[in-house]
Amino acid sequence: MSQVVATHPAVEPAESPLTPESWGKLGMWIFLAGDAMSFGALLAAYGVLRFGSVDWPVPSGILGINLTAFMTFLLIVSSYTMVRALSAVKRGDLAGLRKFLGLTVLVGVMFLGLQAYEWTHLIHEGLGFTANKWGASLFGTTFFAITGFHGAHVTGGVIYLSCYLIQALGGHVKPDTANHIEIAALYWHFVDLVWILVFTFVYLV
Repeated sequence: MSQVVATHPAVEPAESPLTPESWGKLGMWIFLAGDAMSFGALLAAYGVLRFGSVDWPVPSGILGINLTAFMTFLLIVSSYTMVRALSAVKRGDLAGLRKFLGLTVLVGVMFLGLQAYEWTHLIHEGLGFTANKWGASLFGTTFFAITGFHGAHVTGGVIYLSCYLIQALGGHVKPDTANHIEIAALYWHFVDLVWILVFTFVYLV
């Protein structure tokens, strides 16, 4: 007598909801979360030192608010051009990607140039990392530490975006380029947002 063997369809292993693209975004979000805590700690320390000091100078009396407001405007513009660059690459518009990514990098370089000018001017006027002729020496320490830390992030972002710009100028756009640009955009928007907080708490308040 033949024996009937019951067969069952093979069970396909469940696919991970995280694709290589989403892994990249998740990694960037985790990095930005840690970075946000670093900036938060710096700004919190600034607040504690400022309100605990009896001779802390009024920032608007020392720092160039008009210049820094223009620098803030530049970064806001760069967020717009970054959005346009991402939109272009998603449409397969290589010329648009080159144009708006190039503008974003240019604005980032302009911001760094203006920050270097600001630092040079303030140092010439008497503000140092451990010296401040207008009052508390920690004013200079916190100012250069916070703005320098942010400037390092802008520098990293300019280099980061420049790598993709060079690829785009050479026509080396791959199917996953849009995802990479989107991840880079997350970083750039974060840097812009942090600067608005720095401008508010260090320059204006």
